[in-house]
Amino acid sequence: MFARGAASAAVIITLAAIDGASAQMANQPPDTMAARVEACTPCHGNKGEGTSDVYFPRLAGKPAGYLYNQLLAFRSGRRKYPPMNYLLEFLPDPYLQAMAEYFANEHPPLPQPTPSEVSKDVLAQGEQLATSGDANRNIPACVSCHGPDLTGMQPGIPGLLGLRAAYISAQLGAWRYGTRTAKSPDCMQLVAGHLTEADVTAVAAWLATRPAPANPAPLPKGTYALPFGCGSQPN
Repeated sequence: MFARGAASAAVIITLAAIDGASAQMANQPPDTMAARVEACTPCHGNKGEGTSDVYFPRLAGKPAGYLYNQLLAFRSGRRKYPPMNYLLEFLPDPYLQAMAEYFANEHPPLPQPTPSEVSKDVLAQGEQLATSGDANRNIPACVSCHGPDLTGMQPGIPGLLGLRAAYISAQLGAWRYGTRTAKSPDCMQLVAGHLTEADVTAVAAWLATRPAPANPAPLPKGTYALPFGCGSQPN
């Protein structure tokens, strides 16, 4: 009788433990990349679309190779921003690659262009540099690397649409002063080094006014030839 009662008690305890474990598992978030990158969403938006903070960029739809390169740069300290450096410090390469691919495959609509506060003359200067460059100062057009519609090209050239002027200006400034770098040959540092403060203001302002094209996806690799070698975009 005692043995039978003990056995029954053991069964009850086991079933209770199983039910408890099941309840605990039910309360856990799903183990998906979408759940894992929730730490990114306060700054970059639920789908990487960006937020109201002008200095946190849109990630969605950018080439996975570009995003992966940036994650590596933050992890190594080549790009310096303490929250990003801290978050990525111990994440392995495959994890960073999976994060990059996740955001590359998100395609929320591009935001509406922001009204510009600069003059028409400044916007015209920005358009000239972005679409034609300035050969006399060794400044190639933005479209010669970022594509005719500024949507970028696989695997490593980002689109420039959906970004605010303040963010674009800050990044061009970082390239100019060497606080942001990339693999050699560092093409953006070379280009930005020829820009003046006025050029940066004009280009950033004009790019921020650009509407979304019919197809905002990055162009396939090899769609066009770059004007020079770029370490971030392998041949």
